[in-house]
Parts: sequence; structure tokens; C-alpha cells
Amino acid sequence: MRAEIVRRCVKAIQAHGMDAMLTCSPENFAYLTGFVVPSQPLMRHRHAMALVAADGRTAILAVDMEATTIARREPATPTRIWAEFSDNAMAALAALLTETGLARARIGIEFDYLPAADFEKLRAALPAASFVPDQQILARLRQVKTREEIALLRRLSRIADQSITDALRAVRSGDTEMDLAGHLTRNVYALGAEQFKLMIVATGERSQLPNVGPTKRRLQPRDVCRVEIFSVISGYQAGVCRTAVVREAPPHAARIWKHLVDCKYRLLEQVKPGASCRAIYAAFIAKLAELDLPPISFVGHGIGLFLHEDPYLGKTPEIGGEGDALLEPGMVLGVEPLCYQTGHGFGMQLKDMLLVTERGGEMLSDYCSNDELIVVA
Repeated sequence: MRAEIVRRCVKAIQAHGMDAMLTCSPENFAYLTGFVVPSQPLMRHRHAMALVAADGRTAILAVDMEATTIARREPATPTRIWAEFSDNAMAALAALLTETGLARARIGIEFDYLPAADFEKLRAALPAASFVPDQQILARLRQVKTREEIALLRRLSRIADQSITDALRAVRSGDTEMDLAGHLTRNVYALGAEQFKLMIVATGERSQLPNVGPTKRRLQPRDVCRVEIFSVISGYQAGVCRTAVVREAPPHAARIWKHLVDCKYRLLEQVKPGASCRAIYAAFIAKLAELDLPPISFVGHGIGLFLHEDPYLGKTPEIGGEGDALLEPGMVLGVEPLCYQTGHGFGMQLKDMLLVTERGGEMLSDYCSNDELIVVA
């Protein structure tokens, strides 16, 4: 287990009057252990859980199919293995909790991930225990990154940035979006990522579509090209977006792009400890309005084990929340001045990874500034 993360969880357990916390999701399992159980994100019934008790003891629940992976990565952590198709996973979890002295404990659990049917089985198997939601506690812990997490996100940011930039420089007018995606995919792996998520390749009129993958559409002169990718290592991800034009910019594109770049630097100036998330968002919307560009619901968000994490630089700092949130040193943000509907048949986006430091905002995606539109030959 990751010692610093375990210590943070122990403090949270004690502060919230719990006896232990369980992770159920692949993301929070990786938060505690530093790795993702390969098949858990693909099949939710293959439960892999990490347990932290108030006294710092830890344990793992895992399916037999992944027993060798767990043993290799966590040889010193007590582990209960349950047999897929033979055992009741929740009965195995109840046995693990009982062995750990938690049969009558107050236990935090991710209510937003564990299926309701499984939770009912767990309650039936452990009737003297009480369960409380811990997903928001874990989400708050993940907002401020450790040095290890920051180093990994810095590496991932540069992988994503270089992968996109080099791919855009490798293609030519007449190549397809699939050709561009091929270069991008090879680059991500060649630079050291384990995988990628949400590859967006949107050119020409398709650049107005927020989250679309590549097609056989051919790049044409004056196309605007939006390319985004999330590079992934150990479950952590960094998302970067770059915008290019084919041979030359279409009318209005250079003016709009300069405005979005100005937005980026205004945001960078405002990202500092104690800054209001809502105030940063309001400043961005005001700047966007100078060109009568339509507003968006947020201009940045936390990132790490989830594509989007709290806090949001938006109307509210979290989905469905109210009030405001203040930035803290160690937060990592995906900041993205963008406009999908420019009114001229194209959309434009600039997304970077920023670290909040004691001195202000530090750019992590620093391979290509993209202050000037990248030109595809």
C-alpha cells in the first residue's frame, strides 16, 4: 500500500468517526495501492477492494483470476481471494472484515460504485456493522496530490502533449483522421504510456463536435483540427488538447484563437493558492464574452485517477454542489479555454495541465505552448 495515502485515509477515518474505509472502484483501489487490477474496470462483478482501518492496518479483497497480480504487487498485504462463479464475493468481504475485527464497525464504502444488489448481500452477511458513504471523502483526499502523483502527472502531461504535437506535424493535407489517430496512438505508447483514454480527432466541420473519435474524413486546406488524448499510467491520466489548421487558417480562426490564448494566460495568472474557483470561471466567461462567444459550464477541473475530479472551475466547484471552493497547493487541474460553436463552422480548444504551487500555477504540459496555431502541411 502507498504509505502516504494510507496515512491520509487514517486521518480521514478518525475525523469522520469511522472505524475503517473500503474502496470499491478501480480508481480508488489504485489510489491506495498504486495500480489498477486489469479486469476490474471491464467487469464490475470482479470486485477488488482495498481496506484501511483506523489503526492503519490494511487488507485486500480480490477475485481468483487476479490473484497472481495482487500477490506480485502487494505481497505483504493480507489478502482474501474469492473464487469467481463459486464464491459469494460479499460473503468473502464479510469474512475479511470479521477477521480484521470490524464485524460491528462503522465502515465507509463507495455507495456510488458498489451495485445495490451486492450491498444488500453485504449487509445481510454482516448485520451488526453499519455502512456510510465514503466516496466524497476519497474524492476530497484525491484533490491534493502527493509528490509521487505530481511527478507522474507531469510525465503524463508531456507524453500527451508531445504525442499530439508530433502527430499533427507528421500528417499532411489529404491524409485522413484515421492516419492522424495512427500517429497519435503510436506516439503515446512510444513515449511510455500504458494506455490512453478518450482520443478525440475532430477536423473541419467535425471540430464543432465535443467528444468524437477519428473517421475516414480527409484533411483539407483551411480545416481546423481539434486533437485531444488522455495518456494513462497506473490508472492516472493527463488530458491535453491542441488545435491546428491545415496549410492556413480559415477566416476568423486566428482572431478567435488569439482570444482563447489570452484566456489561457488570464487563467494561469489567477491559478494560485486561495483563489476562488467561481471567480476564475467568472473572469473567463467575461473574457469570452468580449468576442460574443457562447459560454460553457466550466473552464477547468481537477484530474488524476478520474478524467474529471473536483474542484471545477465553473458555476459550482463540484457536480450538483453549491457555493465555492478555494485552490490549494498540490492540486492538478485540466484547464481548457474552448469554443465549440464559434459561428464560423469550426470549433477550437486549448487544454493544458496546471499544477497549483505555493507561487501560483505551473504548466505541466509544456512540450508545445500552442500559442500559435499548429500548421499541418
